[in-house]
Amino acid sequence: MVKLDILSDPICPWCYIGKTNLDRALEQIGDHPFEIEWHPFQLNPDMPGGGMGRREYLEAKFGGKEGAVRAYAPVVEMAEKVGLKIDFEGMQRTPNTMDAHRLIHWAGIEQRQSFVVQRLFEAYFRDARDIGDHEVLLDIADGCDMDAAVIGKLLASDADVADIQKRDAHSREMGIQSVPTFVVANQHAVPGAQPTEMWVKVIGEIMDQIEAAE
Repeated sequence: MVKLDILSDPICPWCYIGKTNLDRALEQIGDHPFEIEWHPFQLNPDMPGGGMGRREYLEAKFGGKEGAVRAYAPVVEMAEKVGLKIDFEGMQRTPNTMDAHRLIHWAGIEQRQSFVVQRLFEAYFRDARDIGDHEVLLDIADGCDMDAAVIGKLLASDADVADIQKRDAHSREMGIQSVPTFVVANQHAVPGAQPTEMWVKVIGEIMDQIEAAE
């Protein structure tokens, strides 16, 4: 197996698009060589614990709705191109994603990371749910066959907060400045939401290399 480490944030639309493109490549290939692990990278590490109202967030980051529309125009265009629905109008809050990252971490222990990451993306972008809300996170955990009672106790504590912060800081120290970033075999960093065709080509080359080495 070849390790594929993915740095991502559940409120990053390019991460949602990037995962969609990668998933389609993996489906095309079928028996792919990747062992995938998701890693935390908070786009807004200084976000208040309870998040912010969406309008307030847009005012602070983009100078208002018009600035946000300009910033998100390429996202909307690419999302439509790949067939994803993003309900920007329905979003009421921009959450702090620490607890979502903790859930992804715990999902990794149970080999359920990709399921949970997908549901977080869908909940936030498609369904306009607040993925900083513990009830929403518990619903996602339960829907991915995780023990919601255990997750509820963990969310109510500070479990793994320091670890998530340390891993996020380490990525920045290594030079990661944006997400998604895909790291192939601990060697090659691939930034951005790459198209499905690129992943099909990369996976094909990796599989050829593996076959030649056997």
